[in-house]
Amino acid sequence: MRDEGLAPRWWSNGPGDVYAAYEHGYHKVLYCAKGSITFATPAGEYELAPGDRLELPAGTPHSAVAGADGVECVEAERGRS
Repeated sequence: MRDEGLAPRWWSNGPGDVYAAYEHGYHKVLYCAKGSITFATPAGEYELAPGDRLELPAGTPHSAVAGADGVECVEAERGRS
């Protein structure tokens, strides 16, 4: 991410933690580092495991559920609207 000029930040959630649907005013770049998480978007569901990357364009509604072992991710913003 730093090679792309992004400023990464880390976060984690416990097993089964849920994020209700929301959206950001920026393009989100996210890597799963540990555990798993499933994101739901209008385009479909994306289950991330360690090493997987997901990019969500600004304004994309999404919800998420952490996997059975929780999740640790690193994410960054690519420009704000």
